[in-house]
Amino acid sequence: MVKDSDIRILDAEYNLEKYDYRTPLKFGGVPTDHCVIFNVKIQVRTRDGGEAEGFGSMPLGNVWAFPPKYVPFDQSLEAMKTIAKRSVKLTGQCDFVGHPVDISEILEVEFLKIAEEVSKEMGLGFPVPKLCTAVTTSPIDAAIHDGFGKANGINSYHGLSLDYMNWDLSHYLNDRFSGKYLDQYVLETPQPRIPLYHLVGALDPLTDTDIPNRLNDGLPETLPEWIVSDGLTHLKIKLNGSNLDWDVDRVLSIEKVAAETQANRGIDQWFYSADFNETCQNVEYLLEFLAKIEEGEGNAFNRLAYIEQPTDRDLKAHPENKMHQAAKIKPVVIDESLTDFETFLLARDQGYSGVALKACKGQSQALLMGAAAQEYGMFLAVQDLTCPGSSFLHSAGIAARVKGITAIEGNGRQFCPIANEGWKNKFPSVFMISDGTIGTYALIGNGLGH
Repeated sequence: MVKDSDIRILDAEYNLEKYDYRTPLKFGGVPTDHCVIFNVKIQVRTRDGGEAEGFGSMPLGNVWAFPPKYVPFDQSLEAMKTIAKRSVKLTGQCDFVGHPVDISEILEVEFLKIAEEVSKEMGLGFPVPKLCTAVTTSPIDAAIHDGFGKANGINSYHGLSLDYMNWDLSHYLNDRFSGKYLDQYVLETPQPRIPLYHLVGALDPLTDTDIPNRLNDGLPETLPEWIVSDGLTHLKIKLNGSNLDWDVDRVLSIEKVAAETQANRGIDQWFYSADFNETCQNVEYLLEFLAKIEEGEGNAFNRLAYIEQPTDRDLKAHPENKMHQAAKIKPVVIDESLTDFETFLLARDQGYSGVALKACKGQSQALLMGAAAQEYGMFLAVQDLTCPGSSFLHSAGIAARVKGITAIEGNGRQFCPIANEGWKNKFPSVFMISDGTIGTYALIGNGLGH
């Protein structure tokens, strides 16, 4: 069970960057105005002597990964920074030699121990969730995969077969995957172009009347301006989850504005997704929402492609939130709840019919959950964490390679465009939206492709 391509970590280092948002983003009912980016560099060596440096990057999205309903914003962010620092140090000391997915499996156990230690040391009123640990350490996992590909002179997505992996997928998942490897669930070459889901946040202006003072910074500000500028055909709508009338009115208002704008463009087909960020108190709220959207003016119901995690992320604590009935109407996608294969199976048992893959949960998890979703015949989506720069390239690589992905969310260009500046010239097809799509054909280099 030894391959010449196996890698060992030689060194690891990191830095943090802070960027202010262009406009506030209301996330799960909480407005936020900035992000902290965690960047990681990892030096690796193969058994046969190849060396390379891998790079990973991701925002420390504490509002999503460790929400203020658990602990205050500043506390959760400080906890993530501490976990990040200690995890990089531990990674640099890791002497295991193997495939990146194997290294990830070993390191995850140690990262969770670090999170537990930080929770106790800081006296947090709620222990650091597993999701938060995954988000914090995801750049480490990405950097390991990136270094693995570069050290072996291949694109990392070409290193997922029996020729490179020491175990089949039954080792990580269950016996259903015996004799199967990750390469069966990814594309040999990336999709050349992928439609982009543009975020319509709860605070975002739909028309000029919603803007008391324009920014006048050269970027679109209203929904029609964004649609025309980027040729958008996919809109992700953030909803309240506790005010049915507002949620229904918001969707129908977006449909009215979009329909007028798209008609002027000669476009008759576009799509929505609805994201409640687990704020619905129960499934009945979602069912009533869907019924009212179907009854409302316009064609919003038919354009609605899927629903993102409507109810609480703690599936074990809320077994009453069964999604079977809702999933018969529209795909219902697990997002915040998905932290491992156990929660994947639990969500499936509770009626979820789709899976949201996120680069912020780690490259290894995205690959494994992408394989699991395909094997179990579930709907697949790739979601964002307001990822700018390299972190968005990482997300785009997953969307372009995992089979069954039809679109990708990407809102870094809306809320944090300044962090894209160093990357736009290197990968213009990814950061310059054309006909509502990003050009992922460019993500073919060694490592993760960028």
